[in-house]
Amino acid sequence: MGVPVLSSTVFLTVLMLIGLVFFIRASVKDRTQALSFTSEQPEASLASQLQQYFTQRAYRVTTVDSEKDQITFEGIVRPSVFLAIFLVMLAIVGTLCLSLILVISVPSLSKGAFVPIIFSPFAGLFYWQKAKRPEKVVLKLEASSTELSTSQSFLTVIAHRDELLALQRALPLKLAE
Repeated sequence: MGVPVLSSTVFLTVLMLIGLVFFIRASVKDRTQALSFTSEQPEASLASQLQQYFTQRAYRVTTVDSEKDQITFEGIVRPSVFLAIFLVMLAIVGTLCLSLILVISVPSLSKGAFVPIIFSPFAGLFYWQKAKRPEKVVLKLEASSTELSTSQSFLTVIAHRDELLALQRALPLKLAE
């Protein structure tokens, strides 16, 4: 194999490994967002639905701030078995590619070139330890009357984006404009 082909293959493999490391790190990144919703339900009814919803999802009330009309829920996020296995498989493929490139470019390293593959399960272990963390959900519920004398509730939720999507699917909430 020619030197230009080999050097470009090594370069691309190193870039792939850098991307793999950043992908594994991003799998545990905090993705907290704030969204505002409106609901046609009265404030008391919506508050009880929200309390029941988050209790069913294994959250518990940690603080109630009546001055700010805020309720904070806390729960432990479970790591995904599928994602842990997927990350290990990606790490195996990435280190296998690196090992093959090392064997081709430096034949004297052929005996120890495949050793990095044994470190691949650490990607899943890293994800498993970092993804299992306490997650907070902050709710701020306000009631408002419009000029048509219908009661509307405004809800501001600060939570993980996946939790916000699940909340939007489970309850009749509309995004506030």
